[in-house]
Amino acid sequence: MSDSTNNALATPADAEITRLNRRLRRETSARQEAELIAERGLRDLFQRQQEIVLLETIAASANAAASVEEAMRHALAAICKFAYWPLGHLLLVDDDASRPLNSTPIWHDESNGRYDTLRTLTESIAFGRCIGLPGKVCEGSAPAWINAGSPDAGAYPRLPEAQRAGLCSLFAFPVMIDTEVVAVLEFFSMAYQTPDEALLRLMAQIGIQLGRVVERERTREKLMHDALHDPLTRLGNRKLFLDRLQQAQLRARRMPGYQFCVLFLDLDRFKGINDGLGHQAGDQLIIATANRLSASLRQTDLVSRGAGDQSGSSSGSGDILARMGGDEFTILLDNINSAQVPVRVAERLMSAMADAFVLDGQQVIVTASIGIALNKNGYDDVQDMLRDADIAMYHAKQQGRARWVMFDSAMQEKALRRLQLESELRLAQERGQLWLAYQPVVTPRDGVIRGFEALLRWEHPVYGAAGPAEFIPVAEEIGLISAMGGWILGQACRQLRLWQDESGQPMTMSVNLSAIQLSGNGLVALVAQTLKETGILAGTLTLELTESMVMADPEHALDIFRQLKELNVKLSLDDFGTGYSSLSQLRRLPIHTLKIDRSFVSQMDRHDDKRQIVEVIVMLANTLGLDVVAEGAETAAEVDLLQAMGVDFVQGYHFFKPMPADAAGAAWREQQPSVQHT
Repeated sequence: MSDSTNNALATPADAEITRLNRRLRRETSARQEAELIAERGLRDLFQRQQEIVLLETIAASANAAASVEEAMRHALAAICKFAYWPLGHLLLVDDDASRPLNSTPIWHDESNGRYDTLRTLTESIAFGRCIGLPGKVCEGSAPAWINAGSPDAGAYPRLPEAQRAGLCSLFAFPVMIDTEVVAVLEFFSMAYQTPDEALLRLMAQIGIQLGRVVERERTREKLMHDALHDPLTRLGNRKLFLDRLQQAQLRARRMPGYQFCVLFLDLDRFKGINDGLGHQAGDQLIIATANRLSASLRQTDLVSRGAGDQSGSSSGSGDILARMGGDEFTILLDNINSAQVPVRVAERLMSAMADAFVLDGQQVIVTASIGIALNKNGYDDVQDMLRDADIAMYHAKQQGRARWVMFDSAMQEKALRRLQLESELRLAQERGQLWLAYQPVVTPRDGVIRGFEALLRWEHPVYGAAGPAEFIPVAEEIGLISAMGGWILGQACRQLRLWQDESGQPMTMSVNLSAIQLSGNGLVALVAQTLKETGILAGTLTLELTESMVMADPEHALDIFRQLKELNVKLSLDDFGTGYSSLSQLRRLPIHTLKIDRSFVSQMDRHDDKRQIVEVIVMLANTLGLDVVAEGAETAAEVDLLQAMGVDFVQGYHFFKPMPADAAGAAWREQQPSVQHT
């Protein structure tokens, strides 16, 4: 029967059945497709939920972790569980250029020793950039992977050992802070891996998340470092020093015979340099000093190994150099065997400071004073030990600077007196306790008074007359010396004007300057104003400065001297021979007088070396065309020698002691007939 016959015989029912079957097939296909879509969506949703759980788990563990290593350990475990990877490992990026990747012993491994050989091999490799899979990740800042059998598998030294352990694939991704790779996490799989976009995206998120952990740790470490270190020198600060000192004290309490000590170092006349050259030069000096001290504090020289070893070698790392602030430094010498150890260290430090510093192109000589306190005094509080080292340092300054002093209990009483002087000195001037004594300057052949030197005195209500050597340093430290110096200059010039008006003669007055006055900017203006107000005769005021004051900053001193010379003020270099002036600098300075220090004049008739020094100074002054004043002449023999050498003027008890103004005036008036006769 033909098709046409069959079509003719087909009933409408058959056609409906055919139509319904086609519809059923379409609906079934659509339903199956929808089920597939739904299944894929559920799988994607589940996968996404698992990823979110992983990210949340890593975030929670990272926030709770006490260190970067602990956070990374938790991350390795979570990632291995998520991806079914049996082995995970952490590598940290190091600052060491020769070994930029630190293959840490931090792993996630639940194999009970199966992968120990691979782990040992991994930790032994010095991974550099482009070396192995971690090096490739570090160099490219992107994930990388390699499967066994890949064409370039030979470039990965651990792959054969991984295969022997049953592992087929290595995968690694970077931990990032912005564009910086700070760590690499690597994983080993028992199946071949070709990471998809979802996995790569997830690992990138984890890398950023863990990077924040590293960044947070860096910030914490920086804050901790900054809290314990001086920002200028990068040395430890007071807080760190006291903490280490406390640790040393605890060790001493546990270990009988354990000794340590503190050295307190302060730069001499730092304020004058800071004021004269500026704060930038002052900072340069502090940094240079810190470097010199650090270079001099060699561990092998600081601390002894045992009671029988006298070499002073180190037994540990307990020694620390710190900056207290300003120009003060402290050194803790831990586990020393004798008091000679800090003495040797102090002498070495002073030797290191002996060479000139170059500040803004200028050579500056800076010395240091050092105080030493030993723990054998039985301190209960480390602050007390630091205080005593500080007290000893002040005694070193009072004894002439550029030296060390060991603390003893008698210094404590002196320190208490100094504190009282400091408090009372602030009120001394307004209470009328300060006054000027005047010591005559005479010609040695006849003792005739040619002028006076004004000397500050303090009539303390309890201690009586206090000498300037005791309270002038205090006045400098507490900022009173500038106002006090202005008062001295004004008083002395007013008294000189009275004597000049009475005598009609050009009597002279010498006034001592402080280093702080010289280093400041107001000295010339002060002198000019005083000369104008008092009206003393031109050329009768002499300002006295010490060698060390001038040579601390010769260029600044030279500029000031030139301005003072324009005011017709004479300049005298005091205590000559005790400082460190060079002949080339001395020749440049527009000074009028050299003043020989009393230490050379005293008993010069009995000591040939002193007499020879004075002779040389007189010859030098004559060559330079300078007057010579010798101070401290107390015997006729000393005066005779000074006169024979050609000294122009002398001061000393052989002729006159310093006197109040009325007594000084009376002494001068008594000489008037003899002055007129001669």
